[in-house]
Amino acid sequence: MKKLLLILLSIATATLLFSSCSKKNDVKPISKNYVLVHGAWQAPYVWDAVKTALINEGNHVTVVELPGHGSDQTALSAITLNLYTTTVLNAISQINGKVILVGHSLAGMVISSVAEQIPTKIEKLVYLSAYLPTSGQSLFALASTDAGSALGGKINGTPILNIDTVNGTLDVLHNQIVNVFIQDGSTQAQNLVLQNYRIEPLIPFNTPVTLTAANFGSVEKVYIKTLQDHVVSPALQTRMIAASNVKTVYQLNTGHSSFLVKPDSVAILLTKIGQ
Repeated sequence: MKKLLLILLSIATATLLFSSCSKKNDVKPISKNYVLVHGAWQAPYVWDAVKTALINEGNHVTVVELPGHGSDQTALSAITLNLYTTTVLNAISQINGKVILVGHSLAGMVISSVAEQIPTKIEKLVYLSAYLPTSGQSLFALASTDAGSALGGKINGTPILNIDTVNGTLDVLHNQIVNVFIQDGSTQAQNLVLQNYRIEPLIPFNTPVTLTAANFGSVEKVYIKTLQDHVVSPALQTRMIAASNVKTVYQLNTGHSSFLVKPDSVAILLTKIGQ
């Protein structure tokens, strides 16, 4: 009888443990609001695969189209950093609850400006191979220190980056677009970048941001480094991280367009950042 009771007790304990483990494994990740902002010379299409992966995990995802990119036909002469910021602010205003705001490349300047204006609305700022300024810096001020960026080079005496101050535009030497943005991508991904390429407005690159410790400084920051980046060199990424209060740093062994080269890896990191 005593032996039988011990056997029954063991079975009951095992059942309880199994039930507890099953419940833990059945718990789904908390749904988050992600806002994804593309960078210069690109458009919302770059986030398509990442967006799908995040939605499949039960998250809400908003992809912002910056003026003068994608299908937007705003005159380049009318585009400013403030207009970019306002566009993202308007998108966030439609979302209930806090957001995880993700910016790529140029969009690092934009999300920093947004955080300065609505810090309590942002759960985390995520910089994906993005420019991470301190107060008073412009994108050009940061980029001018980046000796490792391909955009500062020349091919047969021709600058890879053509700065047209008369028309207020920036254009990348077309036979270098793949090497600059997506040297490690598939032919399909490279063709996607080429097909969607548009000339960039100059004004946002020259505009410094004003950031305060009380607002921008209060938002948690995460940086995702891209170790084969030809636009924002790993060395500059490291310096920007050191100059800012970045809580967490991750690494991807990709070039500048990691969302097209390794979208699953980007989505996994963003999911991890959100939990």
